[in-house]
Amino acid sequence: PHNNNSSEVMSLKNRPYDIVLIGATGFTGQLTADYLLKQPQPIKLALAGRNPEKLSQIRELLLADNPTAPTPDIIIADSHDMVSLRKLCAQTKVVISTVGPYALHGEDLVAACITQKCDYVDLTGEPQFVSDMQRKYGADATKQRVKIVNCCGFDSIPHDLGVFFTLEALSKKLGADVLQQSAVSVEGFVRGHGDISGGTWNSAINAMPNWQDFIRERRQQYKHTATDGRDIRLVEKPTLRKLKDGWAAPLPTIDPEIVVQSAKRYRHFGQSFRYAHFVVVPQLHRLAMTGAAVAGIFVVAQFAKGRTWLGKQRPSGAGPAPEERARHWFNVEFVAEVKTPTQETVKLSTLVSGGDPGYDETAKMLAESALCLLQDKADLPPNFGLVTPAEAMGSHLLRRLQAAGIAFEVK
Repeated sequence: PHNNNSSEVMSLKNRPYDIVLIGATGFTGQLTADYLLKQPQPIKLALAGRNPEKLSQIRELLLADNPTAPTPDIIIADSHDMVSLRKLCAQTKVVISTVGPYALHGEDLVAACITQKCDYVDLTGEPQFVSDMQRKYGADATKQRVKIVNCCGFDSIPHDLGVFFTLEALSKKLGADVLQQSAVSVEGFVRGHGDISGGTWNSAINAMPNWQDFIRERRQQYKHTATDGRDIRLVEKPTLRKLKDGWAAPLPTIDPEIVVQSAKRYRHFGQSFRYAHFVVVPQLHRLAMTGAAVAGIFVVAQFAKGRTWLGKQRPSGAGPAPEERARHWFNVEFVAEVKTPTQETVKLSTLVSGGDPGYDETAKMLAESALCLLQDKADLPPNFGLVTPAEAMGSHLLRRLQAAGIAFEVK
């Protein structure tokens, strides 16, 4: 579809950059840039941000670690200056943003990517930001045939693609047509040891004041979601339960929303589909302590001064040393149950696992998402707009992540 400014929009083939990374001076941004520079097939990369000195320093550090990599260019752009953002987006095929909290700094970049027709990936796990962008820009992005893909880090790739992988395995076992007519329910159980980044911490704090509105909105949304006669939704109120290795508590992150959005897109997720999301904690008292701490933070985050104070406790851009990250790990177990049209019950368990979830694996997932949009573009599912990782890239991203060392396996 053509729009009036299409003549101003440089054709994708002639753009000087494959990927522009905005936020390279932050901790996760640096790890992502490093991953991109280590690619065997060199890509044309530019690092973008407000501060030219800082960007030059980061570039020196990156090149010291990657002496044979092509030198990335530097682009000066500000998250709140639309002119600079449009100029940035007009020069590239894909934009990666690691500039959070996204509710404060993310919107103009999304808008610029759409007008300049370049694809976009980010790391947000902020539910309110994602639903706002969907509401404001979903139709425009679809019309421009652009893929705006939020949540390409630990939120929500292991969960979104983990469920996608589980349904692909069931599809092989039962046949896609049987699965399309079945009732499918999946539960995800997150286990791990790691540290949240300063960026994630600040995003969470900024999301807390609107959390109740968001939950209310979400309940409304999930009361009535029949999609082409299919019944796709979250389990309303998942409950605490005892497992062999601890306790599973409902985990109120954005991940279940993303899974449900992907389920609406793909018919082989079943005629009806339910998803519930849990974190597994070894002891009940630890769960109680965590719950109390989160409740305390939630109260403090309701006030602007409280948010400022909390933000200083763990500033954006900071993160743990490599040897500390090497001890971190995660896995997500998916337990699926299918009731076929002939009333047969089929069960299947899968596992997604990897290393440090907060930084190393997040940078890998983000970089691989951008590379997938860039290098596999011609073969990707024709799903455009504000799309989930599974909607945007499906099995192409899954194969890339497996090749990059994140395990997806049927148990």
